[in-house]
Amino acid sequence: MNKLPHQERSLVLLKPDAVQRSLIGEVVGRFERVGLKVAAMKMVMATEEQLITHYNKTDEWYERKGKGIVADMEAHKIPVTKEPIEYGKDIIRNMVKYMTAAPVVAIVLEGNQSVAVVTKLVGTTEPSTSDVGTIRGDYTLDSYSHATIENRGVRNLIHCSESPAEAEREMAIWFTDGEMMKYATAQERIMYDVNLDGSNE
Repeated sequence: MNKLPHQERSLVLLKPDAVQRSLIGEVVGRFERVGLKVAAMKMVMATEEQLITHYNKTDEWYERKGKGIVADMEAHKIPVTKEPIEYGKDIIRNMVKYMTAAPVVAIVLEGNQSVAVVTKLVGTTEPSTSDVGTIRGDYTLDSYSHATIENRGVRNLIHCSESPAEAEREMAIWFTDGEMMKYATAQERIMYDVNLDGSNE
């Protein structure tokens, strides 16, 4: 996956709620306006296997998240009927159910510090606490506690990679090398002094 020097790539998934609410163009436009380049994009029906591989969680993660859910349930006087780790695993089970309910749009974005830039634009994972001006803050108001009460995945519109290394791992799940496009945008020609074919020679 060749890319220009000083650039990195980030994976973004527009989740079923973003697709069903016709927000694809709005969200992609926000990324493009800041100067990020779409290096690959496709609409797919995600499979359970893809999603389990994508989320790649450990028992420690399930336990930690499950304890948070139990605390939330107790605060809302909801009976706790199983061990915390099982509630943690329910997060991914519910996420798989949510992510396979409708198409997702998988996107690879390229640019200087793209992972950090995408994260800033998207906002924090919980929409209700995301800042105004972020994608999640502007377009949805779901919360962890509301999702817990309804026993479902939080509807936060977008997944984005947490680090450059994680982006590389995730991109391989959703795209082949042949699906990655090499070309130059006007922003790149200004910022990186590159040619139309994407070279900087």
